[in-house]
Amino acid sequence: MRQTIRLRGMTGDLLGQVWESDTVLRAGRLGTLEIVLDDSSVSRRHAEVRLGPDGGWVVRDLDSTNGTFVNGVRVGPGGIPLRPRDVVQFGSVAVSVEPDDASRDGSPSSQVVATVPSGYEAGLRRLAFDRHESPRPGAQLEALVRAGQHFVRTQDETELLNNILNDAVGVLAAQRGAVVLADGDGPDPVLKLRALAVGRGEPQGRFHYSKRLTRRAFARGESVLYSTLTGDDELKVTQSMHDGAMASVLCVLLRTPRRRLGVLHLDRGYWQNPFTEDDLVLADALAAHVSAGIEAAISLRRERDLFARTVATLAQAVELRDFYTGGHTQRVTRFAGVLAGQLDLPADQLELIRLGTPLHDIGKIGIDDAILRKPGRLTADEFAVMQSHTVKGAEILSGIPEMRGIVPIARSHHERWDGTGYPDRLAGEAIPLLARIVAVADAFDAMTSARPYHPDGRGRPAAEAFAELQRQAGRQFDPACVAGFLAARAEVERAMGDPSGAADETPPVEGD
Repeated sequence: MRQTIRLRGMTGDLLGQVWESDTVLRAGRLGTLEIVLDDSSVSRRHAEVRLGPDGGWVVRDLDSTNGTFVNGVRVGPGGIPLRPRDVVQFGSVAVSVEPDDASRDGSPSSQVVATVPSGYEAGLRRLAFDRHESPRPGAQLEALVRAGQHFVRTQDETELLNNILNDAVGVLAAQRGAVVLADGDGPDPVLKLRALAVGRGEPQGRFHYSKRLTRRAFARGESVLYSTLTGDDELKVTQSMHDGAMASVLCVLLRTPRRRLGVLHLDRGYWQNPFTEDDLVLADALAAHVSAGIEAAISLRRERDLFARTVATLAQAVELRDFYTGGHTQRVTRFAGVLAGQLDLPADQLELIRLGTPLHDIGKIGIDDAILRKPGRLTADEFAVMQSHTVKGAEILSGIPEMRGIVPIARSHHERWDGTGYPDRLAGEAIPLLARIVAVADAFDAMTSARPYHPDGRGRPAAEAFAELQRQAGRQFDPACVAGFLAARAEVERAMGDPSGAADETPPVEGD
């Protein structure tokens, strides 16, 4: 083995720093050491990398608090020999062992090892035959068939992408995987990360995938195998490949006869065997096989988004007529979503809550303005007219096939658990569950928001509204729904002050 070792920082402020020696490199927080790491996870004298008598380099832990790791394996008392491209971790600080062929300007190089012309028909043929035109082994065929089953079993795009990606990571023994899809149909669409997966023993690194390599494969319309294990300078390796410990990368085009959909990105680490051309052909066959299902899921999602925007427009039309309840449908939708989640409803029922709750009062479109906008209390006759909005709403929605699943919400959200509600005087579990959920959310917002029939016109404090729901459990409301709403009290109170109803999410780290 070489007599000089060179380590490169992979994380935080040490990113890109290089330490080199022909005898020893000691790491820790002490300023007298060769590698000074100002990090709380690192001990004063943490570890050392020393040249052994046989000419090989060995890393040894110096009884550190948080341990030393090589490629995810903890270093024991005897130490671990180091090889080029190993990832060494001191506490939470990671460095990589530079290969001999690393360029002196700090950018190791990568090479396009192989490409596959990504015609759709050619990709389908690769389902049955490898690059040598030999029939595929049974295990590969089984994996390809299993991947195709996902879009038969699910209509949810996110679940579909995650299932496909996990299969690809497993079949191709990748350390990580990503699905990146084109957003838009123009000549230069934006590529957005839609799914992530990791294999066993994923190393610490800054990046999950390389945006540059992904864009390159998508723009060229071909599936490509990249490697950093050669000195070819055809394409400088991206920072994400280096910092993510990616030694070998597959960028496989997702496509149908109609268009390019995106890229399946898979990578292997320095301690794994690099991908081969056979792996590239297998991955390309997998991509061709699942792309039609992905395209269908994308189309379905777009149709649902359009439908949701239509629902939002209709709900807005109701609120524009009833200025006393401005923002009511948005708040009730948030509260109903919280309760439905607390009750652990299946995905299809959650979707009906999301789409149907904004339209629970759609029947008010048919109520005369003199009644709808009356500033004071309604007379008995006027209240009877107002009650008819449930039936009117159900009639409106029943005429639209795509909205029939939410008809029970519009018709029955004013039914009472004790059977004294309207319009059908249903009782107990005869009331549709979704309507019972919306009834609780609707009443809570009515109590906590400004209304002309309140004594001072102002809403009641949330604590009083929660107490009133509890008093009416088993009388006006389903006891289980009230219990779920009270159990989610903290989330409900957050939703009261969150106009978007959206939680903050930390996006995954993309590469360059």
